[in-house]
Amino acid sequence: MSTTVVHIDPGPRLSEATVHDGRLYLSGMIPEDTSLDLAGQVKQALAEIDSLLARGGSDKTKILSAVIWLADIADFAAMNAVWDAWVVPGQTPARATVQARLNDPKMKVEIMVVAAI
Repeated sequence: MSTTVVHIDPGPRLSEATVHDGRLYLSGMIPEDTSLDLAGQVKQALAEIDSLLARGGSDKTKILSAVIWLADIADFAAMNAVWDAWVVPGQTPARATVQARLNDPKMKVEIMVVAAI
């Protein structure tokens, strides 16, 4: 078991991701453009996840778990439409989706994943 921790894009408050013991832990990914509709915001968050997974030596086929926060749970079906087009059939992670008040009132989604490397 490795005790080394690697920080990807560390900042004063958080790192975008951390790597430890064969796992990649991503911070909650949010959309850059909060003027987009829900589908656009989800696509942006998933693109950021793809990018960070690649930087950490992983990809979406190796996601172990995902937590999705929606500002409005009524967007669940619309979020799932984007998610379902993004995930790899037969390699979907364990997942939870909940409604939460996000830190920006224009933000509709935040997604956090843990992946194997």
